[in-house]
Amino acid sequence: MSNMPELKIGVVAVSRDCFPESLSVNRRKALIDAYTKKYGEGTVYECLICIVESEIHMVQALEDVKKAGCNALVVYLGNFGPEISETLLAKHFDGPKMFVAAAEETQDNLTQGRGDAYCGMLNASYNLKLRGVKAYIPEYPVGTAEECADMIHEFEPIARAVVGLSDLKIISFGPRPLNFLACNAPIQQLYNIGVEIEENSELDLFEAYNKHEGDERIPAVVKEMEEELGAGNKKPEILPKLAQYEITLKDWVEEHRGYRKCVAIAGKCWPAFQTQFGFVPCYVNSRLTAQGIPVSCEVDIYGALSEFIGTVVSQDTVTLLDINNTVPADMYKESIEGKFPYTQKDTFMGFHCGNTASGKLAFCEMKYQMIMARSLPIEVTQGTLEGDIKPGDITFYRLQSTSDNVLRAYVAQGEVLPVATKSFGSIGVFAIPEMGRFYRHVLIEKNYPHHGAVAFGHFGKALFEVFKYIGVPVEEIGYNQPKGVRYPTENPWG
Repeated sequence: MSNMPELKIGVVAVSRDCFPESLSVNRRKALIDAYTKKYGEGTVYECLICIVESEIHMVQALEDVKKAGCNALVVYLGNFGPEISETLLAKHFDGPKMFVAAAEETQDNLTQGRGDAYCGMLNASYNLKLRGVKAYIPEYPVGTAEECADMIHEFEPIARAVVGLSDLKIISFGPRPLNFLACNAPIQQLYNIGVEIEENSELDLFEAYNKHEGDERIPAVVKEMEEELGAGNKKPEILPKLAQYEITLKDWVEEHRGYRKCVAIAGKCWPAFQTQFGFVPCYVNSRLTAQGIPVSCEVDIYGALSEFIGTVVSQDTVTLLDINNTVPADMYKESIEGKFPYTQKDTFMGFHCGNTASGKLAFCEMKYQMIMARSLPIEVTQGTLEGDIKPGDITFYRLQSTSDNVLRAYVAQGEVLPVATKSFGSIGVFAIPEMGRFYRHVLIEKNYPHHGAVAFGHFGKALFEVFKYIGVPVEEIGYNQPKGVRYPTENPWG
């Protein structure tokens, strides 16, 4: 995928000067060997210039990892560690950082070979707080070389997301549509987490689109679309316009990204879009999202932001769906009850007009937008990519700023069931354990909009840590509480 941040993690070992430096030297080597053996080379850089015992060493290590092009840092406590120097290293490193510590190795060497990094991690965390330094600390941050290698691997999607956000510009077109105040949110929190935004008029976009009429690249894009759609190419006459629009957006991205390496788009799609452009942009949105440039519908700025985070974490295509409608009782009884471990309230349908990439659909066809066609000529509503979403694991999530500028998020893992939707649009039958309670006491109680981002796989652990790292208060990260664990607003008598 294009438009994704590249990650290089510098591993710096530290040592308290009253402990044998050899502990940190040997344990660092074992850590790098374990990581390379399991995950390969390229992502991790071993800082060999020194073991950090002093502030002078800290400066040397910092310069070394910067020179190596590292944009993420792992501070490895091979023994107790120097609480001042190691936290100064984290303070002065511009990028995401993680602290991990070495476990003791053998009962046969607990005199000269004991490192006490278990204790040192406590001092490190205390000093990080004193200096106001953010760092990712794993759930249990002390381990063998192999265990710490796994921790670094788990840090990678978190670090990628943080790096990506620092390099992200969201490009939006137009104000939110009428009666979609739910997608409207203050942009202050974007700046607070380091994201840039460029807001444009849809008239600017329309002008750029018209300037691309007859663009020599259109036939090649049409051919790509034909190959992708195959037998689902039910509206071939609309493909040249869609290709023209795709080229317009890509050119806009390149001309307007500025100094930012990554871009996401919050696009306008109605009500005037269809009558002026002559189509709906859903299929183009799906194609760009699959290429690594997430595009949200209805100028949903925080939807685009959420999609980008999920794309970087999963390194895969995501989608943005309405948390849309209930599963009918007869469908539940026929296709779900007794076959899957879900109540009817655990299920719902996720839907959008046609913005989900073809690779995430069980089948697809190019169609017109049925809801819009109820009040507009059918011919101007063509351009949706419709089909049932592929069964499999998913993570439903969103990062959002409230109307009063509070940053909050939710994460819930579940699956798309192999159940025919018998409906229209890009749509699937979703199941999330205890969804009914989550819907009431997180989504409704916390005033979330109807759009949720979907990552294809279980990425709740990484997303939770990303949200914590960028500053979402832990109490503002909602998730689907297990049965028997009550939400603060939940009536104890049911």
